[in-house]
Amino acid sequence: MSDQDLPRGEAELIAARKQSRRLYWVVGLFSFFVNLLMLTGPLYMLNVYDRVLSSRSFETLLALSFLVGFLYAMMGILDFVRGRVMGRVGARFQAGLDRRVFGAVLKATTLQRAPRQAATGLRDLEAVQRLITSPALMALFDLPWAPLFFLGIFIFHPLMGLLAIFGAAVLLVVALLNQFTTRKPLEAANAASFASERLGAHIREESEMVHSLGMRGSAFDRWQMARGKSLDTTIEAADASGTFTALTKAFRLFLQSAMLGLGAYLVLINELSPGAMIAGSILLGRALAPIELLVGQWALFQRGRDGWRNLAVLLEQIPYEKERTVLPKPKARIVADQVTVVPPGEAQSALRMLSFAASPGQAIGVIGASGAGKSSLARVLTGVWQPAGGKIRLDGAALDQYDPDVLGQHVGYLPQRVQLFDGTIKENIARMSMMPDDAKVIAAAKTADAHEMILRFPDGYDTKVSGTTGRLSGGQIQRIGLARALYGDPVIVVLDEPNSNLDNDGSVALNKAIKQMKAEGKVVFIMAHRPSAIQECDMLLVIENGTRRAFGPKDEVLAEIVKNHSDIKRSEGKAGGVS
Repeated sequence: MSDQDLPRGEAELIAARKQSRRLYWVVGLFSFFVNLLMLTGPLYMLNVYDRVLSSRSFETLLALSFLVGFLYAMMGILDFVRGRVMGRVGARFQAGLDRRVFGAVLKATTLQRAPRQAATGLRDLEAVQRLITSPALMALFDLPWAPLFFLGIFIFHPLMGLLAIFGAAVLLVVALLNQFTTRKPLEAANAASFASERLGAHIREESEMVHSLGMRGSAFDRWQMARGKSLDTTIEAADASGTFTALTKAFRLFLQSAMLGLGAYLVLINELSPGAMIAGSILLGRALAPIELLVGQWALFQRGRDGWRNLAVLLEQIPYEKERTVLPKPKARIVADQVTVVPPGEAQSALRMLSFAASPGQAIGVIGASGAGKSSLARVLTGVWQPAGGKIRLDGAALDQYDPDVLGQHVGYLPQRVQLFDGTIKENIARMSMMPDDAKVIAAAKTADAHEMILRFPDGYDTKVSGTTGRLSGGQIQRIGLARALYGDPVIVVLDEPNSNLDNDGSVALNKAIKQMKAEGKVVFIMAHRPSAIQECDMLLVIENGTRRAFGPKDEVLAEIVKNHSDIKRSEGKAGGVS
């Protein structure tokens, strides 16, 4: 089967592996010489027992010993070099796929039916990289040369060769039993370990709430339950794998002793020399070493193989982001045309057939009850979610015509729950750029009215903050998040409940920032519950149960809502009087 006939995900992995094709050939060549030099020990023993001892020649022993020392040194150097080469092959494989897998994992969270492999994508890539650099894969390079050692044993005596073949067949059966027996326990152990780590990470992220609500005991009990399941499945998998490892080791040692015993018998009946007896035992150990190593490293081999399969499925279901034409910086004109949104992992739509338009310099307030679809609209406007139907166009181009990173430069987003990353305040405002633009950082902070607040911190803009813990209040985090949304002069700014953690001064500063953004020709969307958040809004979009109830100038929409509310109340009063 050619690469063109393979599934797309499998083909991507093979293409990444083929980048090191020449290095694999180098390792294969080194493996040939390493295994050839493995004959040094048996040949040395053969000559010592059959020539040196019979001739009692010190000169021959000295010459053989120096030659053997040199050959073993060369073997060690070649073995060391091929290990280093495979280490770089694994690193190249992972580096070549890091961005692709990272992007696929991120994108999968925005899909309605995200593949389950997305949760472990980065771990799967690491598992494959560890397999490539492990002794288990090196054993596969040595395995093809095992017939060379069996041939050497057959040359000594056919009976010894038959015993070696029988032993190898038994070890291969053990290896196959190991594969079929330990596969499910290893999969269960990996799944349980991942679930335990994820729960522990979630508890650490919410440590403040856990402490404040007295949840430490309950959180520990739940974590311990997940941890206990992980330990149980890990022990079960280790027991199964350890059984086969011990069996393989014991049988291999017995086989070498059996080879010595058979060789001794053949020596006694004058069909074999003592040197050949010792050499045959050494050759058998070398021939069986790759099989024993594979059985011992089977857990690592299994995890790497599962990682490869998971990555193939993930990359198959999350296509590679095609290169898009770089469009000029858009004007702040946005149009939603019959937009329907289905949140990832759900079957019911959050927004249905929603249409509206916004022009430069406008602030649009989006109001509605909790669960009406305001946050869903925010995620679609920023390109986080893709519409299931309809289009959102920015300056005439659909949002999916922009590369996600390019679109992010034109859009500012302040989510309901603002999270900071580990780093400095400057780095957070600069969206974790490796080369933050100080002027743009300060300009964004001033627009968000956060500049003076930041200067009061111990190290100002260079103050270290953490994504999980810190001394910043919710209002301070929200104002830094607003500055981050404004970094880089975006044309569209989406603010989801921007004043939920702000005091009165913070709300005044927010309205001042909105007024400035309007003056700069930006379009601002404010998803809000509080009336103070829509103070600077020109237009109002009312969403009810995922559909547009009203859209137009703020005063007209508010008047219409109040009138409808009064009409409903009068109707209810009349109905009550009749009853």
